[in-house]
Amino acid sequence: MVTQSNKEFMFICFLVSLWYSSNIGVILLNKYLLSNYGFRFPIFLTMCHMAACAVFSYISIVFFKIVPQQMIKSRSQFLKIATLSIVFCGSVVGGNISLRYLAVSFNQAVGATTPFFTAVFAYFATLKREAWITYAALVPVVAGVVIASGGEPGFHLFGFIMCLSATAARAFKSVLQGILLSSEGEKLNSMNLLLYMSPIAVVLLLPAALIMEPNVIDVTLSLGKEHKFMGVLLFLNSATAYAANLTNFLVTKHTSALTLQVLGNAKGAVAVVISILIFRNPVTFIGMAGYTVTVMGVVAYGETKRRFR
Repeated sequence: MVTQSNKEFMFICFLVSLWYSSNIGVILLNKYLLSNYGFRFPIFLTMCHMAACAVFSYISIVFFKIVPQQMIKSRSQFLKIATLSIVFCGSVVGGNISLRYLAVSFNQAVGATTPFFTAVFAYFATLKREAWITYAALVPVVAGVVIASGGEPGFHLFGFIMCLSATAARAFKSVLQGILLSSEGEKLNSMNLLLYMSPIAVVLLLPAALIMEPNVIDVTLSLGKEHKFMGVLLFLNSATAYAANLTNFLVTKHTSALTLQVLGNAKGAVAVVISILIFRNPVTFIGMAGYTVTVMGVVAYGETKRRFR
């Protein structure tokens, strides 16, 4: 007999599987499009992601009512959301640009340093200090990336800078979100925030893509004629980007923040293994050792945050 607790456990396992699949899927599809397919337009690709997030968020919230719709209540709140959208755009565009130059395995290693940047921004923004042991746990987080950089055979300085910038922007967005939308009247859950951020991002990214990637339309149409599944691939990539956000929200809702962090660390490791198997990018022992050190530091940081908060 299947008990209620067993049903809930199976449902959570299903959600986690979808979360892993969509997150890893969008990273691999981005890498394939930007590096192996000849579609070298990271800004336009990000715009496609944001357009899909806007449409699917509206459908999910208004029609399927996954969460109650929260309305924007003031011009001030709208400006705060717009600010978050700009930072969010920067993080996604930077991450997509880095995938043109870096292997997914190294990209994930750099991305694992998010807690370091979050701690730094949180300290300077709120002057809130953590226990010294919490900051000590961040040392291996950074040290691991330094080690991995030295052992990365395909290291590219510009790609590394863009990846690091994207990671910092992602951390800054989370800190900024906590500050800007801290009052009870302005708080939005992640799905409603995505609903309002996505259209703003599209409005920002469209002119940026047309100016900085002027031949994007011609090349996209040309690739569409050459590869009949180009349109399907772009749609699948954009829909997967939304699925990653949706499943992240659902996993957070049905588990705990600590569980999410542990699962997130494991997801990065799984993404590294799958990317190596698919793209066959060379990996050195030093590079893998550096990534392992970083992940261990992230785990230690999460544990110290939990114990000493």
